[in-house]
Amino acid sequence: MRILNLYSGIGGNRHLWGDDHEITAVENVDKIAKEYSNQYPKDKVIVADAHQYLLDHYKEFDFIWSSPPCPTHSRTNYFTQHIRKRPVYIDISLYQEIIFLHHFFKGKYVVENVIPFYEPLIKAQKVGRHLFWANFNIKEIPQPKDDIGTMINGHPNRAIKKPKKIRNAVNNELGLHILQEAIKSIDNNNTTQTQLF
Repeated sequence: MRILNLYSGIGGNRHLWGDDHEITAVENVDKIAKEYSNQYPKDKVIVADAHQYLLDHYKEFDFIWSSPPCPTHSRTNYFTQHIRKRPVYIDISLYQEIIFLHHFFKGKYVVENVIPFYEPLIKAQKVGRHLFWANFNIKEIPQPKDDIGTMINGHPNRAIKKPKKIRNAVNNELGLHILQEAIKSIDNNNTTQTQLF
């Protein structure tokens, strides 16, 4: 499959996908994109704004994974607003991408984010500590103990200081599970979209 991995970070969700697919990763921070390239040298890595890249290139892919930034949606954001002395707007690009993919993308897609401090504006599937908006069903699995897993080869997670973007990555077992569910959905010729709206 031609896979687009948006907001890729260093590829926690992608770690167990193997090299049988043609994968394009989009990350807007050079240093993080370089680490992704070191981990997955066969993937095409693009340093760009993922939100705009999706709009410009969505027709080129069979499966799209999007993990837009989550800090403004998180419960931590809500509980720490007193530190900032004021609340902040949520980043609405999350919902823009869900609506866009649901109505315009012909392949399989999944948009991942944290469980927010508010009632989600669009119904989602909950798996572990994440919400997923997808046009295929994702079978529930237990949340892996280590929510980051072994995505950094040779580096125990506690031994390196990671930027927030890396620290909050999706567990690799969960990433593999969701890719397998998407493939199963394609193999079964399941064209029925999960009802989001």
